[in-house]
Amino acid sequence: MKRNIILSLSVCFIFMISGNLFAQSEAACPSLLIAPGARAGGMGEANVALAEDATATFWNPAGLGFQRGWELSVMHANWLPQFHLGDLYYDFGSLIHHFEGLGTFGLQVIFLNLGEQEGRDEFDNPTGTFNSFEGAIGLSYGVQLSERLAVGGGMRFIYSKLADQGVGAERGKGTGASVGVDLALLYKFGFINGLSFGVNLSNMGPKITYIDASQADPIPTNLKFGFAYKILNTEYNKLTMVVDINKLMVVKKTNEKGETTSDPFYKALITAWTTDGFNTQIKKANASIGLEYWYGNFFALRAGYFYEDIGKRRFATFGAGIRYSMYGFDFGYIAGEQGHPLTDTMRFTLLIKFGTK
Repeated sequence: MKRNIILSLSVCFIFMISGNLFAQSEAACPSLLIAPGARAGGMGEANVALAEDATATFWNPAGLGFQRGWELSVMHANWLPQFHLGDLYYDFGSLIHHFEGLGTFGLQVIFLNLGEQEGRDEFDNPTGTFNSFEGAIGLSYGVQLSERLAVGGGMRFIYSKLADQGVGAERGKGTGASVGVDLALLYKFGFINGLSFGVNLSNMGPKITYIDASQADPIPTNLKFGFAYKILNTEYNKLTMVVDINKLMVVKKTNEKGETTSDPFYKALITAWTTDGFNTQIKKANASIGLEYWYGNFFALRAGYFYEDIGKRRFATFGAGIRYSMYGFDFGYIAGEQGHPLTDTMRFTLLIKFGTK
């Protein structure tokens, strides 16, 4: 499907709807904020305090510390289905393995395809077609320090290709690369059985440059924290509630001359709470809540809700899952308002376990 390069860049920023609406004007690489895994997708995109499968490489690497054996997770979703663009899709894959005495390691792959584009020069003359995409490959690690505490982290290489060259008279290749680092913790409380807390500070890294260094964009450093509580935990019936809060740790400023600058990630960890006032920054956060019911470790039903104040993003999610032997399949669905780009988004995940978890 051929589209003008300017449209391509605009669509790329629209993808930030998947993580934080404000990110569409504040950060690059939207694929790093898309929630992977149909299981979490059915629970309002909340999972930071659960993180008990291979998708923990994204949600909370510390969750790897409580896992054993091998596990493979692969997911596919046609992204922004309301746009009816068949070549826009998102794929995620993660493979984890526990090494006795060392901890659990995970390999993660993210790919967001933006489709075939038609390039234009500054005089609106066609310059040919090209494919736009972005993705990342990373290594995660989690280790259990005690019966209740695990810590983890990760590092990923990020690559984004928006065009084969700069737009119009701009110099540059239209591609960029960066590196992101994650730090995470997962704690299971003792005084309330079944209650856990998780936190993950992800994508800390240098800005990504497409045209020139003066126009570099920050990658989406994100603070995610939340709780999970196993309300019911019997042999045949399990009910879990999860709650997540997300805050994008990115700050962009525009001066009197109309020039836009952004804080480096290490500075934004502080200024993201102080710029525009604390109350405004809190409103820029989004919240997720979800429920998951399992019958006999075989069949699951899920529901959730995603809420964002300033961004006006509010949608319900639903999902289901089955487990049989070493295999698992999960489905997640977004039931948003009519016309919302994410409405009718469907996530499909296949799980394969090797060994004891």
